[in-house]
Amino acid sequence: MEQPNPAEDAEIPAANGGIDASRDGGSSHAGYQRTQYEDLAAEPEGDSAAGLWALFLGLGLLMIGNGLNGAVIGVRSGSEGFSVVVTGVIMAGYFAGFLIAPSLVVKMIASVGHIRVFAGLASLASSAVLIHALSVLPVTWTAMRFVFGFCFAGLYIVIESWLAELSTPANRGRTLAVYMIVSMAGLGIGQYLIAVADPNGFRLFIVSSVLVSLALVPVTLAAAAKVPPSRPIEKVSIRELIGYVPTGVVGSFMSGASAGVLLGLAALYATRSGLSVHRTAAFLIAPTIGAIVLQWPVGRLSDRVSRRNVIFGVVIAAAALSVIASTVRPDSALMLLIMFGIGGTMFPLYSLVVSYTLDWTPVEKTVGAAGTLVRINGSGALVGPLVAASLMSWFGDDAFFFTMSAAFSVIFAFVAYRIAFKEALPSERQTKFVPFPARASNMAIRLVVLPVKATKTVGRSVVSRRHEHHDPN
Repeated sequence: MEQPNPAEDAEIPAANGGIDASRDGGSSHAGYQRTQYEDLAAEPEGDSAAGLWALFLGLGLLMIGNGLNGAVIGVRSGSEGFSVVVTGVIMAGYFAGFLIAPSLVVKMIASVGHIRVFAGLASLASSAVLIHALSVLPVTWTAMRFVFGFCFAGLYIVIESWLAELSTPANRGRTLAVYMIVSMAGLGIGQYLIAVADPNGFRLFIVSSVLVSLALVPVTLAAAAKVPPSRPIEKVSIRELIGYVPTGVVGSFMSGASAGVLLGLAALYATRSGLSVHRTAAFLIAPTIGAIVLQWPVGRLSDRVSRRNVIFGVVIAAAALSVIASTVRPDSALMLLIMFGIGGTMFPLYSLVVSYTLDWTPVEKTVGAAGTLVRINGSGALVGPLVAASLMSWFGDDAFFFTMSAAFSVIFAFVAYRIAFKEALPSERQTKFVPFPARASNMAIRLVVLPVKATKTVGRSVVSRRHEHHDPN
């Protein structure tokens, strides 16, 4: 088998710039079980626990600043007279930067270490926010959104690699759950902050910049924690992943497209609909609340019945809610309830797709498969706002909802076909649901995969429920 290039495919290089794979014990699954599962019941030590919460605090500040910056740009683009298409391009710049960053950031970490990379990217992201206030031009904003997305991808890589290293096999599932809550809650709080000042001024840009800069404090203070080693990831191509589980590929791209539309254009839609700043803030935060509230009920249901059937039901609900939203007054209380439902189906859908893909992927391919899903989802998030903005320009603002409904409908049609012609995996052979955060980087994969592999414990031994056959579904 061709060996991956450590500079490009290592999960994370050591902070001193070296590549240390000695802890990995080779890339075989058997070696992984010997080294990782022996201490399944271990709990993090005091320093590790403190480091975890410091990283969560830094992540929360980053996400608040991120949510505020995106919301302000969406609202401000409308008031500045930018066309819908231009605004779509501006917002897509973030996702383009997010896609390009991972391989470059890993090389940067190999050269100068975690803390310097984090400090540099946080400073650059903070500066990019301020440039929005200094130069209110579409080309400048597109470039700065690209820089901002690039920086945030790198910041997530540093934080997620540390979370994976500081957590233990016994608490990785809880760590991932907290990570998801902090990410979504921070994003929602940031979006709601547009109500505290006039979005057409410069103050909210300053607040966003300050929040991103403050994230440096807890993360750099946690720098005494052990540095994540390098662990090569075996690549899984899109064609290979289609062979394992085509539903995962289609579901990941389309769920990314719908999320890109919602996160990129919701503020613009609210502004063009004539909503006040406070009503716009409520419109933006409602989907986030829905995601936090409904993530685990949906996930627990998918652990008990066929996960494919749960995906089918979720996309039906998401598509229907998106269509209904186009018929409801934007300033009504019903619209907020519908947005709650859209977020409560859209974001768990991505987690369902990740879990479903891991159900069917061979054990030795799970990390690579999850990384491929992240890239596919990010590609969908890049395409979604571009398509939706064009349709909104041609057919009116309701195309915002119809584009999301169309993305959900593609998943619906594909899953319906699979249900009709392919046998489902028995629910007792499914892996545990993974609450995978939207826009997480490849470095969150270890937090995803480890709890999935270790599903049952008997004394000090592990019994995995993962199936052995590879019939794609």
